[in-house]
Amino acid sequence: MKKLSLIVSTALLSSSIALTSLPASANLPFAVAGETLPSLAPMLEQVTPAVVLISVKGTHEVKNNVPEAFKFFFGRQGNRGQQQEKEFRGLGSGVIVDASEGYIVTNNHVIAEADEIIVTLKDGRQLEAKKIGSDEYSDIALLQIDHEDLTEIKLADSDNIRVGDFAIAIGSPFGLGQTVTSGIVSALGRTGLNIENYEDFIQTDAAINSGNSGGALVNLRGELIGINTAILGPSGGNVGIGFAIPSSMVNNLVSQIIEFGEVRRGMLGVQGRSVTSDIAKAMELETNQGGFVEQVTPGSAAEEAGIKAGDVITKVNGKAVKSFNELRGKIGSIGAGKKVKITVIRKDGKEKTYKVTLKKSEMANVEAESIHRMLEGAKLENSSNSQGIDVPEVDKSSPAAMAGLRSGDLIIGVNRQRVNNIAELRAILKKQDNVFALNVIRGNSSLFLMIR
Repeated sequence: MKKLSLIVSTALLSSSIALTSLPASANLPFAVAGETLPSLAPMLEQVTPAVVLISVKGTHEVKNNVPEAFKFFFGRQGNRGQQQEKEFRGLGSGVIVDASEGYIVTNNHVIAEADEIIVTLKDGRQLEAKKIGSDEYSDIALLQIDHEDLTEIKLADSDNIRVGDFAIAIGSPFGLGQTVTSGIVSALGRTGLNIENYEDFIQTDAAINSGNSGGALVNLRGELIGINTAILGPSGGNVGIGFAIPSSMVNNLVSQIIEFGEVRRGMLGVQGRSVTSDIAKAMELETNQGGFVEQVTPGSAAEEAGIKAGDVITKVNGKAVKSFNELRGKIGSIGAGKKVKITVIRKDGKEKTYKVTLKKSEMANVEAESIHRMLEGAKLENSSNSQGIDVPEVDKSSPAAMAGLRSGDLIIGVNRQRVNNIAELRAILKKQDNVFALNVIRGNSSLFLMIR
């Protein structure tokens, strides 16, 4: 029997739908010989305009190793190999999640290294997309298009789906154009596949193939429950084992990208492993599932909350976790500074719930160019007291430096309008022309910098 291999498909997803207070759902609209027949068509007619085709092109460096016999002719460079720029093209899927802002969610691997991203809507319109931000560790990316009359898909709470629920996959496999397949939710909380760094997959038997990446996985109500990202199969073919990133995880990550231009991952500060029957027996635990805490990092959010080595973490915000990898995946999608409820079982069998404020996993800055091209060269960070935007770094000779921005500045306003964080700055500058004034605090002085 051939060994199965993990294949990550290269596809984009886009879905947008304006749902009414009563969302579309599968019903019985047709009659044949007087008998009504079930159909997904009414729901799909509303949902599919929110799923898009993504076409990308760009260049990347390819290293050509020089054969040993010819290295003499290339000198020292031959020892390092030759670098060559090679053009590439790719196709994927995407989902429109916010029609008013033109936000599209897809997989990071679909648009990674792309110099040009073109979105094709179901009705044939083609638009150039701007990359807002991405996260390679969870394989999520956020794009934006500027157009009216878009359809969006409503996000469901994926924490509420169950194994056996019906699931419909929408995408563009093999560049054939929009295709719909159906199946069920086969499993939840799949981890340990080594597809991504943070894993908490929905498994489905709805047919997913190369090109479906970034596409939508929806329920019978036409709500997004996941973003299709990978399949398990021989030679890339579908065998009924596909994986999607849960919508709740997508929502957490996208919210951070919109606010910061990147994912600001929260850190719990524990190390451990999944509970097995052997560990449960050896440690005399009262449960056979969860994340066993072997070590708590000093000064971490977990230590400050009261979590101890030997605890078994069984729930995050009231939702059960079966393994340490699942715990890591859930925490990894929640932003720094967010409050979560962590439920543990102690050695004595007693259950306790702690309120934990996640800390930053690392100091991360936003490239100001992602907010406005005239700010290229500056890095921004929300101030600790949420009363402005810190400028920790400005590259010399950059447009931001030539405009007068300096390291250590604190941005508190634009054109006399107060801004408290990067999300507000992004929203204001999106509506500004090429000339605007930044209100900056520098030392004990307040000044305005004209950005042209």
